[in-house]
This record gives sequence, C-alpha cells and structure tokens, in this order.
Amino acid sequence: MANPSLKNEKLYEDLREDGMSKEKAARISNAQANKDMHPSEKGGKAPPYEDWTKDDLYARAQEIGIDGRSDMTKDELIDALRNH
Repeated sequence: MANPSLKNEKLYEDLREDGMSKEKAARISNAQANKDMHPSEKGGKAPPYEDWTKDDLYARAQEIGIDGRSDMTKDELIDALRNH
C-alpha cells in the first residue's frame, strides 16, 4: 500500500532495510526527493553535542522521545541523539 507522505518510497524501503528507524528513513527520503533540500550537505551552525551541557542534551532527548535517557551519561546521550 502506497504511503502518500513518502516522496521516495524506494529510497525509504532501502534505508529501512539498512536498519534506519521509520522516522529517519522518511526524513532522508523526503529530503532527497525535494530539489530545494540537500541532505548530503553540511547542516546548520549549531555547536557540536560535545559542547552542550548534559541538561541540554537531556532536554533534546526528551523532545525526540529517546527511551532510557534519564539513566544515560553525557556520552550516551550524545550517541543516542546522533543515532536517532
């Protein structure tokens, strides 16, 4: 069954087979299908996670909905955020 919110279903399925989450695969496939977006280019000017405080990392993990964040160290939060 076709999903109308996906702009590039083939890429989405390929990314899912490679182990990406549904959310991340959808973001990447839709971004690549949009001629104005360039997901392979460097992102914004936010500082690297290593420069964030643990509280800021925790708040971002909470926004995204990362499970187990309250028991994570700063390095674990960084890893979880990067791999979400």
